[in-house]
Amino acid sequence: MTSTRLMIAALFAAAACGQGEAVSRPAAAAVAAAQDSGRRETAVFAGGCFWSVEANFEAMPGVVSAVSGFAGGRTNNPTYDQVVRGGTGHLEAVQVTYDPARISYRQLVDRFWRTIDPTDAAGQFCDRGAPYGTAVFATTAQAPAANASRAAAVAVIGSARFVTPVRAAARFWPAESYHQDFARRNPARYGGYSRFCGRGARLRAVWGAQAGA
Repeated sequence: MTSTRLMIAALFAAAACGQGEAVSRPAAAAVAAAQDSGRRETAVFAGGCFWSVEANFEAMPGVVSAVSGFAGGRTNNPTYDQVVRGGTGHLEAVQVTYDPARISYRQLVDRFWRTIDPTDAAGQFCDRGAPYGTAVFATTAQAPAANASRAAAVAVIGSARFVTPVRAAARFWPAESYHQDFARRNPARYGGYSRFCGRGARLRAVWGAQAGA
């Protein structure tokens, strides 16, 4: 992500995190394909580092794809460097394409909360600054389910602490190809980055037994 984050990830290049999950993917993909209805809908989430958001959603049955990119800003077709330097207004985000016959939009939003720290207004984990803010970008049709899910999550954490908003849908711009499927293509590097940033420990501190990956 930032140059600092890439250096951190490189330091942990020998880590083994993610190898076990990669082994199970072909079988999971075969089951998903057999049950695929052919219907497609999309949802957009900003949860800090898009590597992590993408990886979390790709593991869910019913999710067809997850693409890293940017949403919520003012610049057309922004580059990664432009976004992380600041000034474009974009958040790192992920566009999730899913089969609504296999998983609902509400289930996606419910999952999203448990994979972020919605009490942190300044970024996520070791990624700090405005581009790493959090949000659910919801269409008019999606907004009722998104807000109902948020209300349920707020009831767990408390309204005074919960800062992640549901925002109106915004144009999604895919990031450069080298960011796509980063966790899957670089499991050791991603595993080292995730552990260094303390994702698991922080999620457990916020959500307890409900914490996601």
